[in-house]
Amino acid sequence: MVGIRTRDLRKVYTSSPPFAAGAGFGAPAGRAKANKQPKPEIVALDGLTLDISPSEVFGLLGPNGAGKSTTVGILTTRVRPTAGQAWIGEHEVWKEQVAVKRLIGVVAQRPNLDFSLTAREILLFHGAYFGLDSQQRAKRADELLERFKLRDRADQLVRGFSGGLMQRLSIARAMMHDPHVLFLDEPSAGLDPQTRLLLWDIIRAYNQSGKTILLTTHNMEEADVLCHRLVIIDHGRTIALGTPGELKSSVPGGFLLRLRFNQDSPDLLEQLRSLAGVREVRVNDQSGADLYADRGGSLIREIATLASAASVDLQDVHISEPSLENLFLHHTGRSLRE
Repeated sequence: MVGIRTRDLRKVYTSSPPFAAGAGFGAPAGRAKANKQPKPEIVALDGLTLDISPSEVFGLLGPNGAGKSTTVGILTTRVRPTAGQAWIGEHEVWKEQVAVKRLIGVVAQRPNLDFSLTAREILLFHGAYFGLDSQQRAKRADELLERFKLRDRADQLVRGFSGGLMQRLSIARAMMHDPHVLFLDEPSAGLDPQTRLLLWDIIRAYNQSGKTILLTTHNMEEADVLCHRLVIIDHGRTIALGTPGELKSSVPGGFLLRLRFNQDSPDLLEQLRSLAGVREVRVNDQSGADLYADRGGSLIREIATLASAASVDLQDVHISEPSLENLFLHHTGRSLRE
C-alpha cells in the first residue's frame, strides 16, 4: 500500500509580458531591451503540506485557480515545483520519476484518447507500455471493459464515443496496469447521473482493494460520499482539512442564510446578530448579509420583520444546510466553483 506526502510545496509560474510600447517591428534593438519588463509571477502553490494515508480516498477541493491541478501535476511528474518536496510511497517524485510513474495512474480533466484506435486497442497498448505480457493484457482489458460497461463498444473507434464513454475509457486505461495510486481530476464532470453512480461504485471497489485515490472535484456530493478526508485550498494554501463530517460541523451554526436587501443598513445587521440561534453575520458584496445560524426557515419571518421596521426591503433569501460549500464561503466569502 502506498501513500502520498508533500512538504512545503511551492510553485511560481512566470509568463512573458505583452510587447512593450514602441518595441514592435522596426524598433531599435537597444530600445526594445531597455523597455523589457520583469516577468510577472503567479503563485500557484504557497507552502502546501499534505499527508495522505495508504488506502485513503482523499479529496482536493477549491475554486478554479486554487492550485489543485498544479498539485496533481507535481505529484504525477508533469510539473516541477519551485520549492518543497513530494513523495509517492518512499519515492521522491522529482528524483525518482520512473519509479513513481510505475506506481500511479492518471485521469486528466479532459479525455486525451487516441481517436485512431478502438477502446480495446487503447487498453492493450497501455498495458504493453507498462510491461504486461500479452495474456495479462488481454485478460485485464476484458475485465475493465466489462466493469466499465464498454464491452459492446470495445472494437469501435473512440472518435465516435460520447463524452461520458470517453471518460469511462480514460479511467479504465488509467487502471489497466493496476496502479497503487490513482489520480482523478474532476472524474464525474459532464457525466449523467447513472454514469456518475457507476463511476462512484468503481472508485469505492478500487479503493477497497487497498489502492490510494486522490481526486479533485467541484461536486460537493461526490466529495462527501467518496472521500475519507479532504483538503480545501485557495491561493495555494490550506483553508481546511479533515473528514467531510468534521468540516461540515465546523461551520458556525451549520445553516447559511444568504440575504439580499435593496440597500445597506448597518443598524439592521446589528439587529440580525441579536436573533436567537444566529451565530455570525457577515456583510456580502451584494447589499446583503450571510447569516450562520442553528436554524433555517424559521428565521425568515423574524428577519423580514426586522427589515420592515428598518425600512429595508428583503429581496431574496437562499437557505442551505451544513455543507462543504458553506465551509468555503465562511472562510473566503467565495464559492468553490468561482
